[in-house]
This record gives sequence, structure tokens and C-alpha cells, in this order.
Amino acid sequence: MDGLPDQLVWEILGSIEKTIDRNSASLACKRLHELDNEQSKSLRIGCGLDPANEALTRLCNRFPNLTKVEIIYSGWMSRLGKQLEDEGILILSNNCPSLTNLTLSYCTFITDVGLSYLACCSNLSALKLNFTPRITGFGILSVVVGCKNLTTLHLIRCLNISSVEWLEYLGKLEMVEDLSIRNCRAIGEGDLIKLGSSWRKIKRLNFEVDANYRYMKVYDRLTVDRWQKQCVPCESMRELSLVNCIISPGKGLACVLGKCKNLERVQLDLCVGLRDCDIIVLAQNSSNLRSLSLRVPSDLSLPLLINNPLRLTDKSLKAVAQNCPRLVSVMLSFSDGEFLSISSFTLNGILTLLQKCPIQELALDHVYSFNDAGMEALCSVQYLHTLELVRCQEISDEGLQLVSQFPQLCVLRLNRCLGVTDDGLKPLVGSEKLEVLAVEDCPQISERGVQGAAKSVTYKQDLSWMY
Repeated sequence: MDGLPDQLVWEILGSIEKTIDRNSASLACKRLHELDNEQSKSLRIGCGLDPANEALTRLCNRFPNLTKVEIIYSGWMSRLGKQLEDEGILILSNNCPSLTNLTLSYCTFITDVGLSYLACCSNLSALKLNFTPRITGFGILSVVVGCKNLTTLHLIRCLNISSVEWLEYLGKLEMVEDLSIRNCRAIGEGDLIKLGSSWRKIKRLNFEVDANYRYMKVYDRLTVDRWQKQCVPCESMRELSLVNCIISPGKGLACVLGKCKNLERVQLDLCVGLRDCDIIVLAQNSSNLRSLSLRVPSDLSLPLLINNPLRLTDKSLKAVAQNCPRLVSVMLSFSDGEFLSISSFTLNGILTLLQKCPIQELALDHVYSFNDAGMEALCSVQYLHTLELVRCQEISDEGLQLVSQFPQLCVLRLNRCLGVTDDGLKPLVGSEKLEVLAVEDCPQISERGVQGAAKSVTYKQDLSWMY
């Protein structure tokens, strides 16, 4: 082993994918151990780090070339030892000169002081925080000011980040490409205007408002004017996900939807106020769209949907069908309430989408307009290989039996469908038509009924949702 070139040994180690196997190989001789330590680029630690600072120091010394570190304290309890505190971040910043990607998850003892130590990590390009309740906007600002190469920033359930100066500074840098702000109570849709000219650089935006603790920020006249006057080109945007957002005409995120010309993936989940004209403009500018997920509010804003003729209708689906020839994945849902008669997408609209786009994956949740006639229409859909039906109660055994006639279908998932029984699956038993069948919480389908209906079968039954 001592006579082998370093490059050859690195290739040997690089071909060993499992961590346990690499650890075993590194114990074979001192040289393998040293080279494996040098080659290791990522480290994931958490509850087993005790005492935290001493253990982290030893790990940093053992792996001098770390570029990615994940510190995750999910499931932590006091009996597992003290969590890593601010000093631990100082240890990382002093001992990991190559650090580019850092994740802090459930690190409840790290404060703005600890986060400020990252300002000297000049190579840091990705920071992801998940439930770090002691960190505020001032801590984020210190990182944004110090780390000029920050292109990825994820903030999830960071409850005390209320100051948005960091957002404005981030916008001036024009570096951020991947921005995710989810369930951060004090950051509203209107605050995103502070990204300014950075909108043209963002490739992925995931913005989710905590519906249970919405910080109801009122759009002032100045904010509205800024949205309307500022050019929001969004020419680099590839993925857009908006959850529980308010889409107001001429304000905020409504100004963004019509400016994204290269979108490939779109998720609009329970976005109150979303109108046909928003989807139509988005579709007309998104010929590269490959994935679309729409979850339409129902009882969340029931008065709005009943009295407002601007709610989403088949016009939206037809616009997508006419303008998005590359669309392969579609998810339509009305899954947040029980008032299903107001579902605005009809069978005709859904079929138009399926007939004009090469749909490969289709998921329908609480879509009562999709029935056995819809299943019959799927027999002529050439590219469909994955179908998921959740609470589609108008589908009966007669419609389910047609699955055996779908040209390319290989994955079928059924969840909480009341109208189907074992009889609907009988044509599939022994046919080897399906690669995967997953049945969950369908009260009239038994575990015996799914056996042999696919090469891989999963079955779960918990009917508590019915009571």
C-alpha cells in the first residue's frame, strides 16, 4: 500500500460508497486512514456529540478538508448531553477553512453571537437554518455582510427573525440563487420587495407563510408603489413554490408570477386570491414548464370562493395546456376542506391538460369532478406512468378496473378512496402490469385484495380519519 500513488488510493476509497465500509477500510492501514480523513468532505453530527466542543474539535482536526457540515439535534433531550452552543460555531469557523455549506437544525442554544462567527468564513455559500429560535435578523445580517459568496439561504421555522435589513442587504449583493423562507412568522409577502435587483439572479424561491400564526402585515402605499414601479424580471427563476400566500392584484407576489419566463417547476399551495389571469400570464411566459402543483383553497376562504367569479377555473388549465408543451408532472388538490362542491376544475379541463401535454405523473387530491369517465379517458394517455388518487370518491371499481388498460402505467397509489374495493384490483392480480402499488386507508380494500397486484405492494389501514 505504501508504494501506491495517492491518486490511485483516492480512487479506491472513492469507489466505496457506504460509510461503514470506508471506516473498515481506513482501519486496514495507517496510510488509508490518513488519506480517508483528508478526502472526507462532509460531516453530519448531532445528539451523540458529547462533550460537544471537545468532540467537535477532534472531528475538525481529523477531517481538515470539510466543506459541508450538518448539525442536527432532532429528537434531542437533556439526558443526551449538552447541545452545541455558540463556541461550537467558533470552533467550526477557526478549524474548517474550506467550509462552504452549513446546516443547523434544532440547534436551540445557538444565538446571534454564534452565527456572527461565520462572518469570517469567506467560502461559505450555503446556510440552512431549521428551528433555531434564538437567532434573530441581526444574526442573519452578520452572515450576509460577512459572507459575500452566499448563494443559498434557507430559513425554516426561525420564529424570531423579524428584522428584514438582512433581506435588503442580500438583495444589494445580487448573489442569492436559492432562497427558502418557510414559516418565519414575522416575514411577510411584502417584505420580498427588498430583494430588489437580486430577483433577476434567483433560480429557486420557496416562500411559505405559517397559516396558524400569520403576521398580518398591511401593504402600505409605498410598498405597493415599489412593487408596481420596480422591474421584477425573474429571468433566472427555475423553481417557484408559494404556500399559504396572499396573491393581491398589482401587489407583491402577483407582480412576480407574470415575470418568470424560464420556470420549470411551480407549486402554488393554498394561495388565497390567485386568479385565472395569474395562471394564464404565468403559462404564456413558461413554455419550459415541466411540473405544476395547484392546491386550491376551499373552506379556508369560503366566502371569497363562493362570491368571487375570479377563482381558478378550467381557463387556467386550458392556458397551461396550450402554452406548456413540456409539462410532465401535474398535481391538483382541493384538500384543505370539506366543501367540495365548489371545486372549480371540471373533468373537461383536466382532460384538456392530459390530451395536450405529455403528462407522465398525475396526482389528484379531493378532486370530485374526476370520476370513472376520467379513468376511461386515461386509457388513451400515452405517457402516463404514475397515478396517485387521494380522496377521489367518485371513482368506483368500474373505473379502477380500467387501470389494466393504461398503456404505460407502472405506479399506482390510492389513499382514502371510499368507492373502490378488492374487486377493482382483480384485473391487476397476476398481470405484472404494475411495478408499484400503494394502498393507504381505503376502507373497502383489504390486505388480501392487494396481494399479487404489483411487483411491489405496500398496504396501510388507519381509518381514524373517518371519525
